[in-house]
Amino acid sequence: MTKTLVLAEKPSVGKDIARVLSAKGGGKNGFLEGSNYVVTWALGHLITLADPEQYDNKYKSWDLNDLPILPDKMKLVPIRETRKQYETVKKLLNRSDITDIVIATDAGREGELVARWILDYAKVKKPVKRLWISSVTDKAIREGFKKLRPGRDYENLYHSAVARSVADWVVGINATRALTTKYNAQLSCGRVQTPTLAMLLNREKDIQSFQPKEFYTLTAVTENGNFVWKEGQTFDKEKAEKIERSLRGSDAVVESVSVKEKKSFSPGLYDLTELQRDANKRYDFSAKETLAAMQTLYERHKALTYPRTDSRYLSDDIVPTLKERLEACGRGEFAKPARGILNKGIKANASFVDNRKVSDHHAIIPTEESVSLADLSDRERKIYELVVKRFLAVLSEPYVYEETRAEAKIGDQNFELKGKVVKSLGWKAVYGKDEEADLVMKVKKGDQIPVRAIKLDTGKTKPPARFNEATLLSAMENPAKYMDSKDKELAKTLGETGGLGTVATRADIIDKLFNSFLIEKQGKELHITSKGRQLLELVPVDLKSPELTAKWEQKLAQIEKGKLKEQAFTGEMREYAKKAVLEIKQNEKKFRHDNVTSQKCPDCGKLMLKVKGKRGTMLVCQDRECGHREPLAKLTNARCPNCHRKLELRGQGDKQIFVCATCGHREKLSAFEARRGKEKKGKVSKRDVANYMKKQDQTEEEPFNNSMAEALAKLKLDK
Repeated sequence: MTKTLVLAEKPSVGKDIARVLSAKGGGKNGFLEGSNYVVTWALGHLITLADPEQYDNKYKSWDLNDLPILPDKMKLVPIRETRKQYETVKKLLNRSDITDIVIATDAGREGELVARWILDYAKVKKPVKRLWISSVTDKAIREGFKKLRPGRDYENLYHSAVARSVADWVVGINATRALTTKYNAQLSCGRVQTPTLAMLLNREKDIQSFQPKEFYTLTAVTENGNFVWKEGQTFDKEKAEKIERSLRGSDAVVESVSVKEKKSFSPGLYDLTELQRDANKRYDFSAKETLAAMQTLYERHKALTYPRTDSRYLSDDIVPTLKERLEACGRGEFAKPARGILNKGIKANASFVDNRKVSDHHAIIPTEESVSLADLSDRERKIYELVVKRFLAVLSEPYVYEETRAEAKIGDQNFELKGKVVKSLGWKAVYGKDEEADLVMKVKKGDQIPVRAIKLDTGKTKPPARFNEATLLSAMENPAKYMDSKDKELAKTLGETGGLGTVATRADIIDKLFNSFLIEKQGKELHITSKGRQLLELVPVDLKSPELTAKWEQKLAQIEKGKLKEQAFTGEMREYAKKAVLEIKQNEKKFRHDNVTSQKCPDCGKLMLKVKGKRGTMLVCQDRECGHREPLAKLTNARCPNCHRKLELRGQGDKQIFVCATCGHREKLSAFEARRGKEKKGKVSKRDVANYMKKQDQTEEEPFNNSMAEALAKLKLDK
């Protein structure tokens, strides 16, 4: 009897699909089997591009004279850590009773690459079909298997993925090796990482060069409210003072009163970047922390749809499922707004339903499956609640208020007073905003109102704010303003392709900047380090601008549409790699470590560098080939009992101490254990703290799951 092999991207998704397809077993051997289907899975990428030394042993040692490295044909190799699972998949693919294959990896460019590289490396030529779904609920899986599409429909998507991967390898490997060997420092660059870093430097330059200007505003104080000068503000001090003097003792004469009903609609549904922004603003979650929580809510809890989406809209086919989704998430605090929406009927409209604005996946919304909030971690619950509230808000009525605007003359100057009366909270009720006070205006046309005082206030213009993770994500999504060129077509391409990086990779890019010590966090603000500044002096000029990414994405989009050959693009990238290496070789600028300490490396004896990572400070050996490092202080999730800021854990062994960098609170580990023990009615042991810190270390150092990460893993760029 013949069977179909289903290849998922991860074990959790594979097991969900297997359950729906009645494929039984425990999955301990790397697959599940039923009468009609065999379901197996990758573990992210199982196959990747080979490292340079797998082409020639001489590349094991890094030498500037060997660059650029440009293999005639790119090799694929199994990833050593997951080789066993690859062999399992390969064996299944070649079974005689397996007659066709269903690719069920994530529905996107990278997911396509995960599966196709496995098929290519295993030299499998059996018929292929594609499962393309946005959630992994039983219902979505069943519907998806009814609508399987031919694998050939996604050939160009695969070629686009290969082209991007090869380009990143060719440029990334060569530029990084060139920088690292020339300056004997752990330096790396890339088409997304480097322009993102450049945006931070440009913002810092804008702040440093900013000259504040004093401005002046006028306000007329009356018993009916404060009338505001219609000109707003002026930078002319003499003018402001002259007007203030001329208006003393004058009354306000109301010339007109207008009343308008206004509506405010809910913000749109979440895509991943918008969700990451919101979670950072509200909870100070990093982009990576938000993505990890979303992934768990999608895969394990089945509570939310596919996370890595760049769309904030739904397609028409999702509309009939909205009622079921509302019923699933409308529990607890969400029961009342969900019931209100259901009673009035769901009104789908173009503000959130538009097929043209949905590509691979629709916006992030709840699935048709309920979840118990008690089963979620604190971070998962907060992310889930953000998505549900936004979903309910979009389906709710608009916020309606009545705005009254009174225009008055005081002397020869025009002033205005605004009042507001809320008619219906609408979507704002979802967020509990029922305390908005009405500003009732008790004036009418012709009223002559005594002015108690004319207030002349001064202020200063403020420099642009430093980036935090939320605003940096926005800049990466819309980097056109940071482009040197005024090429509208390139700017449009950046907008259409989602800017620098993708929704799936931006979190890892920001994390890589931290782990390479190119940026650091001070409070919520991101600051470029001396290492980051110097790196931008050393890298090829065009690698610092979003334009290069725009041009690449333009061509990758053409490959995806079948308008450009993969080989034509990768050929261009090879030429660019030659140019980049030559530029680095000819650069006469120097790199200098300005964070050298007096402490020697215990392994090689060279002086250590003091660096600040995302979660604290550490000492690292300045010799890139040694790579020794040791922590000095680690930022934890433990909170200060005084100011409730996160505490740093400093020292080693029994001398470990928690320190608050904000208010100066210090607490020995033993005291910390005792206090937490009383608070939680259970002792927090040294082992608990050690395990907790180990878990944080693993989270910080976890490699991002794509082929480029595997190819560059050995560079140890986070050290």
